[in-house]
Amino acid sequence: MTVRIERATPDDAAALAPLFDAYRRFFTGRDDLTESRRFLAQRLTQGDGVVFIARCEEIPCGFTQLYPLWSSWHCKRMWFLSDLYVAEEKRRYGIGRRLVEMAKTFAAETEASSVVVEVPRQEPRLQTFYAALGFHEDDLFTLARYQP
Repeated sequence: MTVRIERATPDDAAALAPLFDAYRRFFTGRDDLTESRRFLAQRLTQGDGVVFIARCEEIPCGFTQLYPLWSSWHCKRMWFLSDLYVAEEKRRYGIGRRLVEMAKTFAAETEASSVVVEVPRQEPRLQTFYAALGFHEDDLFTLARYQP
């Protein structure tokens, strides 16, 4: 199977939307293809997110989405790896690993201080997955959340 990973453009929003919708359904139990397409199109058009798309035999089969953050301590950009998804039938081929490696390479190319990711507590296999890719629990910070 040929897998190609590249940075997505606004033209990729419609092709990515079903994968993004499946990702949202997996984690939230909700889906809305129209909302998924709209959200992705906005991120890609406005440039406030970076999406890498994996294509298996030219068909979208996975993606990762990064958002910029800033570190005042380091006076550098950080990247928040917000989303990672591989179509269920394409898992176990290393596509997720390749997408995260692409995000790490992108962070180095943009001279970022780090890449951070939230790992859901209910997904211990993701903790193992990210640890194998060099991610570790932060020694300095614990995430605290406020939701209005």
